[in-house]
Amino acid sequence: MLDSAGVGHAPDADAYGDEGANTLGHILQVSPELRLPHLRRIGLDSALALSAGEPAATPETGSVGVMSELSAGKDTTTGHWELAGVVLKEPFRTFESFPAEMVKAIEAAAGVRFIGNVTASGTDILARLGEQHVRTGNPILYTSADSVLQIAAHEQVVPLPRLYEICKAAREHAEGVGRVIARPFSGTNGAWTRTANRHDFSLTPPRTVLNALEESGIPVTGIGKISDIFAGSGIRESYPTTSNRHGMEVIQKLWDTGKGGLYFANLVDFDMLFGHRRDVGGYASALEEFDLWLGGFMKTIREGDLVIITADHGNDPTWSGTDHTREKVPVFELHAGMNNVLGDIRGFGYVASRITGYFQPGNDSRAAASAGYR
Repeated sequence: MLDSAGVGHAPDADAYGDEGANTLGHILQVSPELRLPHLRRIGLDSALALSAGEPAATPETGSVGVMSELSAGKDTTTGHWELAGVVLKEPFRTFESFPAEMVKAIEAAAGVRFIGNVTASGTDILARLGEQHVRTGNPILYTSADSVLQIAAHEQVVPLPRLYEICKAAREHAEGVGRVIARPFSGTNGAWTRTANRHDFSLTPPRTVLNALEESGIPVTGIGKISDIFAGSGIRESYPTTSNRHGMEVIQKLWDTGKGGLYFANLVDFDMLFGHRRDVGGYASALEEFDLWLGGFMKTIREGDLVIITADHGNDPTWSGTDHTREKVPVFELHAGMNNVLGDIRGFGYVASRITGYFQPGNDSRAAASAGYR
């Protein structure tokens, strides 16, 4: 999961103010020298062509398509849940500021007083309120265009266990909000730094393909923030990560064990560090880093394995604002020598159905898992 790696505006993008957005396409336009040989080998250019309604060449290896989201919204939780088979007809609630009754309920439950309660980016809010937080000890409450309730606190002022307790209390009272996010930071005034100890507290999703796999005895392993996004539902083991690089290291380490089951990984830096901050150069460099890793990883894929590379939404760093962008997402498949164009697919649920088909009883799923198919 390349978080936010969209390939062109979705059919309904105009309803979200995103007609014309194209995360990977615009990055390539701004950075024509960008070297992505392995992504191009598996069909990156074909994905961009498909999204634009143009003829697409068969990739050198694997299969390629693009998918349009059916769920309402363009946030992380919605995209991931649909990939796992859940379509949301109504979007999660968003706010410019949280209602007084909600804030008071959280403050009473957690025993705190908040400052902030505004819409802001993660860096701007620290510049505005970081010093006041350190002086008063009051956590910073803020949101964004996504359905998130975020609570920021300096790790030396509010220890991590305490911050997580506050967020758990907020989760109980943040009705309809997709995620409550702990946003710890460190540093001094003028040089605040968000740490890698972020933790998401999501709503529990309806039953997904992850639950179906677990119920069938097929282990599901979450890498990165996957367990957070699904509130642990359907996840047997979880490996939180601190960066894209760390995530790729964990993927390869677990992959090399040869154990069967589903490995579901999210590489979040594309979105968190570069998309939201509209950092084209940083996003481009992150893509090159992933592409270099992908070249080595592809050498370890066996014929019986299934590898799917996709995204959950867009976050065009050339776009206005700091919000996600409503885009089609690529779907690259590497499996058993397949080599074709999948086309323009309606719904992210294609991924859930593909996983189900791979592990279904007709494919002798238990035998596949025990044999180490992934």
